[in-house]
Formats: sequence, structure tokens, C-alpha cells
Amino acid sequence: MPEFPTFSFTRNPRRGLAAALLLGGLVCSALAHADDKVIVLDSGEAQLSLIDEASRSVVGTEPTGKEPHHLMITPDGQSLIVADSVSNDLMFLDPHTGKVQRRVEGIEDPYQLGFSPDHKWFVTAGLRLDRVDVYSYNGHDVTLAKRIALAKTPSHITFSSDSKIAFVTLQDTGEVAAIDLSTQTVMWKLKIGNTPAGLWMTPGDKYLLVGMTGEDDVAVVDWRNRTLVKKIQTGRGAHNFRNLDDGKHVVVSNRVESTISIIDYTTLTKVGDITGLRPGPDDMELSADKRYLWVTFRFAKHVGIIDLTTRQLIDTIAVGRSPHGIYFANSAPVVAPNPD
Repeated sequence: MPEFPTFSFTRNPRRGLAAALLLGGLVCSALAHADDKVIVLDSGEAQLSLIDEASRSVVGTEPTGKEPHHLMITPDGQSLIVADSVSNDLMFLDPHTGKVQRRVEGIEDPYQLGFSPDHKWFVTAGLRLDRVDVYSYNGHDVTLAKRIALAKTPSHITFSSDSKIAFVTLQDTGEVAAIDLSTQTVMWKLKIGNTPAGLWMTPGDKYLLVGMTGEDDVAVVDWRNRTLVKKIQTGRGAHNFRNLDDGKHVVVSNRVESTISIIDYTTLTKVGDITGLRPGPDDMELSADKRYLWVTFRFAKHVGIIDLTTRQLIDTIAVGRSPHGIYFANSAPVVAPNPD
């Protein structure tokens, strides 16, 4: 049997500054987090931008590895993981300030990432390597369990609520794949259309919603019966999701149409569009009061703020090239088991 490496999420003893930053972050976590920042990944600049949420202005940047695309909070909430896909590493940040705590190297091509709901598994999608890597997670370290060849172009990930299955979109073959996490084997693949990307599971694990970036719709998949139920017309380049935490609606960014569509996931219908946006809306985050939707404009070097009461873009903030992932600690809950 081959031996797979273990990657520690502990601090590297050679990185004294990182250790000091982590200790400072833990002390600050007991306070009110008055210095909370909005963290935006500028994937084309190998950096992240730090935005003051109150003043809506960039207050600093931090270097990252090459092509940071997605991010994920750790189960204990103490660190924000940034996946540097080309640098083959993970950066751990203070989720309130964006300051670097530590790095974990040797994680190959982590384009997208996610923890299973029971926190036993950590999964990365290697978009350029045509591979999904499954790691076991003990709350402290990750150990590679298996590398799964999964052509072609694995993109986004979500999980079943019982943590038995990881679902992955395959952009260039137009499929959704289901992976059995206990055996790290591909259970099935289902062809659903052109360039599937973002995934969102409706409550009760009834349906998978899939943003069809090569089309102008969201695919509704009955994954238990492996059938395509319907397609909801949204806009060209339907891509990624964010729930509005109202028990009824989820939004999907239409990257080519430059709109955001609002979907009623109880009726599987589109109920509205947010228009007048800058090019390339992509990832989104929702303010704690559920009023403001923040969105990265992938093609416009800006972040936008939408007032959901009026469905109007009310502000934009210039950031680095190709902004992608976005996170802030003071946000409305993300409906599990969906990663950012």
C-alpha cells in the first residue's frame, strides 16, 4: 500500500511571525472584532484585498500564492483557508483581519475546497490536474486518503448532509460526479449540459442546483434518482450561488449576462433579476442584517454592494485583477452543507 502524506494544520515552528499573528488573533477573538475586514481574493494579482466594511474602502493588501480562487472557514471558525491553486498550497488567515497565520504546502492544485458537514473529510478539486483529492481530517491535521482521477476539469464541490457523498461538477464533460467519501470512489456521473460550475443543495437534500456557465440556466438535479428535473432560465453564464437566509431564496450570479437572478428554491422558479451590474459577477457574501449582498466582479476589478431592499447596486470598490472569492466574518449564515 502506498503511504500518503499528512499535512499539519499546526503552526510551522520556523515561522515565528505566523505564530505571533495566530496568538494575537486568538486574543483578539475575545474582543468585539472592531477591526473586521472584508477579504477579497484577487486571483489575477496573487494577492488579497482587505476592505473596511463600514467605510467601504480598501485599507490594505496581503500577498498570496499564485491564483487564489476560493476560500473556506475552518470548522472551529479560527482560520480562513485560502486555496492557492497554482502555488499548490493553502494559506490560513485570521478570518477577522486577513492576517496570515500559517501555510500548508504540498496541497496540489486546490482550486475549490470544502469540509464535509461532519468535518471528517477535507476535499479539494484540482481543476487543471483533472483530479479530486480526498483528505481525512481530525480537527487538526489533514491526511491524504486518495487522489481520484476525475476528468475533465473538476470545478465546484458540495456534500450530502450525512457527509456520505461529495458532489463535483466537471466543466469540460458537462457532468456532475458523486464520490463515496468512505471508499473514495466515484459512484456515478450524470450528464447535465454545458459547463456546469457552482453547486447548491436545497434543504432536505432534495435537489442539487447547478449553475450552467456554458448556458443561461440553472439545472435542477434529482441526485437520488440521477435525473435532470428541469432547467430554470436565469441569464448567460449562470455560475455560483448564495442563499439569502430567508428560508426561501437563493441567488445565482450570471457571469456573462452580468446579472444576478433570485430563485425560489421551494417552487424551483426564478422570481427576479438584479441588473445594472458591472461585468462578471461571481462569488457573493451576505451581510449579517441580510440587507446587503456583496459580489465580486470578475471582469471589472471591482467589488459591488447591492441593497436587496431595492435590488440596486449602490456602491463599487476598486480591487485587484480578477477578484473571485469573498468572505467576511460578520455575515448571514450559509446554509450547510454548501461551501463558499
